[in-house]
Amino acid sequence: MMNGKNNIAIGFLAMGFFMAYGFLLIYLRDFAPEKVEWANSYSIGKHFEARLAHVHGNLFAFLNILIGYLLLRFSDKLQNTKVISWLALAGLLMPIGILSEVYFGLPPVLVLIGAITMTVSVVWLGFAFLKMKL
Repeated sequence: MMNGKNNIAIGFLAMGFFMAYGFLLIYLRDFAPEKVEWANSYSIGKHFEARLAHVHGNLFAFLNILIGYLLLRFSDKLQNTKVISWLALAGLLMPIGILSEVYFGLPPVLVLIGAITMTVSVVWLGFAFLKMKL
């Protein structure tokens, strides 16, 4: 069954990307020519947004790995696995949206879509487990 497998694969790939993005953040903080200005803007602007993308990207990647595993493991006992799977994957739009704001000045629509879809997938999976017959 593909429900869950893609969440695990894409979750690991996204986690790898956002972990690598962390190296960029380390460079900007410790080695870039403007490192002092970057460090001084810790809680505002692009610096803050970049850290949000890094943290949420890894969190949402991990959630996809976990959701994917659970969907695979309990696929025969859960309902709506395909929808839950796609909603969790769409949740990755949140950190991608934050990066698109930081680097391209795009509006936060992807952030909202991703946040909503990830939240819905987690809550829906919770209810699916409550209704699951053992």
